[in-house]
Order: sequence, then structure tokens, then C-alpha cells
Amino acid sequence: MTGGITIIYDGQCPFCASYVSMMRLREAVGPVELVDARTEDPRVEAAIAEGLDLDQGMVVFWQGRRFFGSDAVQLIATLSAPDGRLNGLQRRLFASPRRAAVIYPLLARARRLYLRLARKAPIAGENKNSRNRE
Repeated sequence: MTGGITIIYDGQCPFCASYVSMMRLREAVGPVELVDARTEDPRVEAAIAEGLDLDQGMVVFWQGRRFFGSDAVQLIATLSAPDGRLNGLQRRLFASPRRAAVIYPLLARARRLYLRLARKAPIAGENKNSRNRE
């Protein structure tokens, strides 16, 4: 079908990590490359340079296009194999762009609350600190 998909997500967030690991994308799109947004990967730096706030959403690169936030989750939902209860549920929740646009900001807000309670730095803070160490 394609050469695969790349997802930039927050590797420190257990919700984000669980979400991207449970999706059955490989069956639909081939190789799936997961990139932790807290690393110094050049794609992370490029996304930040483009003005994407990785504390507000994940980024998906697929078929030469970039998807961000609710658009990224909606794409993952529609591409994922519908097998299993959780995949089926997330597919039903996020397959509609309208529902994804309503639900995703709530999930992003919950993620930020979790990170604050867990005393984890925002991604922007992590990447800024890593650039200052150079």
C-alpha cells in the first residue's frame, strides 16, 4: 500500500505510548516508525521549527503528507485494523473528523494534567534544555 508511516509522539506519556503501540497499523500501511518527541531526532526539530507544538499534539507523516493533533489521530483510526475491542472502539471514536476534533483536545488536556502531576517537563522544555546543552 505505502512505504509506511512515521508517528512523532510523547514517549514519556503512558497514554500516548499505549495508544500508538496498540494500533494495528502495520497490517494496513506496512512499517510503522515511532519517534519519541523528547529526543533530538531531526524530525522532531523540524516539526518544532515548522511551528508545531508537540505538547498539543502528535504528528503523523504518511504518503508525503503531515497530519497533526486530531487529524493525526483520525488518520491513525481510519488506517488501523479494526480487530480487537480497543482498536474497534478507538476507530469508532476517531474515524469521524468532527468527533476527533472534539475528543482530541480533551485527551491532550488530560495528558498535560497527568504530566504536571507526574512532574514531567513539557516536550518544549525538554527540547529547549537539550539544545541549550550543546
